[in-house]
Amino acid sequence: MVILTKIYTKTGDDGTTGLGSGERRKKFDLRVEAYGTVDETNAAVGMARLSTGADPALADLDAMLMRIQNDLFDLGADLSTPPTDEDLGYEPLRIVEAQVTRLEAEIDQLNADLSPLNSFVLPGGSPAATALHMARTISRRAERLSVELADQEPAMVSSHVRQYLNRLSDFLFVASRWTNDKGAADVLWVPGKNR
Repeated sequence: MVILTKIYTKTGDDGTTGLGSGERRKKFDLRVEAYGTVDETNAAVGMARLSTGADPALADLDAMLMRIQNDLFDLGADLSTPPTDEDLGYEPLRIVEAQVTRLEAEIDQLNADLSPLNSFVLPGGSPAATALHMARTISRRAERLSVELADQEPAMVSSHVRQYLNRLSDFLFVASRWTNDKGAADVLWVPGKNR
């Protein structure tokens, strides 16, 4: 259980932040950017849930999004604690294959209801779909940062983290279409329409 008794510590006043390992890094460090963007993704998913949680027809999707929010905290914890041979005094939390597999199954479940696409989809339609598109674009940024981090610090970012973030943007895309009357209310891109 996490217990927060004091919110400000002043330890970051020098422009650094503590990783889960205790190591201090600059607040603009790529690892901090990556897990910070995962946190931003989580907040965007929370915004989407304002719409999905209010609609009984979207209750199953809302439960999926709640699981994703919890997974994103796990993923942030994973990224904020780089692997080390040192004893940290606790077992670091890691994203596991089962979380990726569950996300894939939920993508397949939602996608089964959708008609095939003949064009790219513009973010829009319902409020829920628009919010899910916003979360999708932020999750793509988190993925790009995590891949860059993995390139700079080989073996310090697990393949499950990268897989989860890759699947997450797919999930959010499919979910956005699903909330748009299973794709019937999608706003489609018309190439060159306004020339």
